[in-house]
Amino acid sequence: MKYKLLIVDDDEDIIKMLKDYFGLLDYLVYTASTGKEAINQLTVNPDLILLDINMPEMDGIEVCKKIRSHINVPIVFLTAKIEEQDKINGLMAGGDDYIIKPFSMGELNARIMAHLRREERGRDKTRVYLVGNLAIDYDNRIVSIGEENITFTKTEFAIIELLSSNKGRIFDKDTIYENLWGFDKDGDSSIITEHIRRIRSKFADKTDKNVIETVWGVGYKWVI
Repeated sequence: MKYKLLIVDDDEDIIKMLKDYFGLLDYLVYTASTGKEAINQLTVNPDLILLDINMPEMDGIEVCKKIRSHINVPIVFLTAKIEEQDKINGLMAGGDDYIIKPFSMGELNARIMAHLRREERGRDKTRVYLVGNLAIDYDNRIVSIGEENITFTKTEFAIIELLSSNKGRIFDKDTIYENLWGFDKDGDSSIITEHIRRIRSKFADKTDKNVIETVWGVGYKWVI
C-alpha cells in the first residue's frame, strides 16, 4: 500500500523538493500552498500531513485546528524557527511533531515512518469529503454545512455517499437503485427521483450551491 502524504507550504521550492524526494520513495504526494487548498485536499484522505507554520492569510496553527475538526491523521509541522510557546500552541492545536528548517531529508522520512507505523497499530481513519464549508463524514454518516448538521434518512445518505464519492460520474436511476438495494429487490427505480428531490431540498435550506445536477435523459451526478 502506498502512503498518501499531503505537503502544505507556501514555498514552491520546498514543495518541489519534498514532492520529488517522497515521490521517489513511492509515496503518493499531494500538495497545497495555502490553508484553504490544504482543507480542500483532505478529500484525498492523507495518511500524514507536513504543514508549514508560517503561511500568509491562514497560518499553520489555524490550518491545523481546522484539519483536526474533520480528520485525525498525524500532522508534522515544518518551521524555520520556533519558540517554546509556539511549540505549545502547535501541540495544543493538534500537531504531533516538529522539524526545523533546514532539515535532513533522511531524518524527516524517519519521523514520518515512525508516525505511520504508530498509526498502523491502531488508527481508525475517518473517510471524509470536504469542499468549502461542506463536510461529509462517511463513517459516522454526518453531513454538515459549516457548524450545522443536516439530517438525512439512511437511504438519502446512501445516495449522497454513492454520488459524492464518484464526483462527476453520471448515474441513472436504475444504477442508483441497484447500488442501494441490489438487482433482486422488488420495487420501482423512479422512487430515486423523489429521494433526490428531498436531498436537494435539505441542502437548499443551508446553501445556495447545487450539489446534484440532473443530466436530462441520462441521470444524476455530484457537482460540488
